[in-house]
Amino acid sequence: MFLLMLIIFVLGYGFIVFEHINHINKAGMALLMGSLIWAIYALGGESILGLGYSSAWESFKALGNGTEDLHHFITEHELYHHLSEIASILFFLIGAMTIVELVDKYQGFRIITNKIKSTNTVRLLWIISTLTFFMSAVLDNLTTTIVIITVLRKLLTDKHNRWIFASMVVISANAGGAWSPIGDVTTIMLWIGNQITAASIISSVLLPSLVNMIVSTLLFSLMLKGQALRPVLDENETREFTTHQERVFMLVVGILALISVPVFKTITHLPPFLGMLLGLAVLWIMTDRYLKNREGLDHRKYTVTAVLKAIDMPTVLFFLGILSAVAALQSAGHLDIMANYLDKHVKNIYIINILIGAISSIVDNVPLVAASMGMYNIAGASATGYMANFVQDGNFWSFLAYCAGTGGSILIIGSAAGVAAMGLEKIDFMWYLKKVSLIGIAGYLAGALVFFIQTML
Repeated sequence: MFLLMLIIFVLGYGFIVFEHINHINKAGMALLMGSLIWAIYALGGESILGLGYSSAWESFKALGNGTEDLHHFITEHELYHHLSEIASILFFLIGAMTIVELVDKYQGFRIITNKIKSTNTVRLLWIISTLTFFMSAVLDNLTTTIVIITVLRKLLTDKHNRWIFASMVVISANAGGAWSPIGDVTTIMLWIGNQITAASIISSVLLPSLVNMIVSTLLFSLMLKGQALRPVLDENETREFTTHQERVFMLVVGILALISVPVFKTITHLPPFLGMLLGLAVLWIMTDRYLKNREGLDHRKYTVTAVLKAIDMPTVLFFLGILSAVAALQSAGHLDIMANYLDKHVKNIYIINILIGAISSIVDNVPLVAASMGMYNIAGASATGYMANFVQDGNFWSFLAYCAGTGGSILIIGSAAGVAAMGLEKIDFMWYLKKVSLIGIAGYLAGALVFFIQTML
């Protein structure tokens, strides 16, 4: 049963990685995988926990609980405990996605895109790359990728150039999301789990991420020359559905709602998802009051209720399935075996994290970070030596945020931003592998080197 849990996880992940071949939505496969692994764990709990690999079970017994409490341990103690952590991430994502979608619905992002006038491809590349880098830190890498690629369709006609720009957007969005507590799902997970604080992740990972983006953009610029030919837009694409004042108002209020979340957590010490839901509630009330006297069409298109129908729920359900599957492996002891192996044979936080980042180009970074959070506990403030790397804001957690956030750029399927770009622009996997992967590796290792030098200084 213990081995069967792992086999189902590997097989399920195989289907998820090759979604573009088997045409089975990764959300459905993740939910199936998570449910089956927990079912096997519950049915074979006695034999699985009897192997002695689960540190959670050993700690549970140390409190005076006997084997007769096994069912209580799996369902009440472990399942519901992990469910509360998973739910906090999902509520955060739903709130953030809704706010961003609402701003986009009011055409708030046009305020930014209308400022882009250059047609020189190299200059345009640097503008788009820099814009993506900082936008993904405030929003998130997935949403930023979708918004910027939508903008690129209005700026570039040539498909080859759009693929190069879209690939750069993926790398810049992942790099920008790595140094912000709200820029990537993995940093959100580490922040919510108290492995990192907002101020520390910004100060420790900003420079490595910036170097990653600069090195990658510099290499991409060598592939471009000449002027960008802009496509001719039809009436529907040029028509403005909202006034300039409405667009400015929604952009400002939406961004304020997002960037106030770290402030909310710092002041109240409550989970970040409550701050995000607070921002969404304020926007909800404001838009409902604003539309009170507007015509019926506006009520159907611009309310939060309408926007909620447009957010990417399959992505949310994918995270639910994959995080629940990893939680079961953590509880059963699979991750404890991995942690013990790494501690015994590697025991170098930099090598471990660089390997995690490289693996995240094949396997989604969300379960890898979830696995790492399960493998290593947060050390006490008095920890010394090797264990000092695992205190809150320790080097292990900060470098994990960088590596897991940017390592997925090496392959097009290695990150949510990459998968979105692949779907929107129909980017070929082998084209990305040949043209972009080496650039992704160069930027990734350059940033990792900067982080190492930074910690040494």
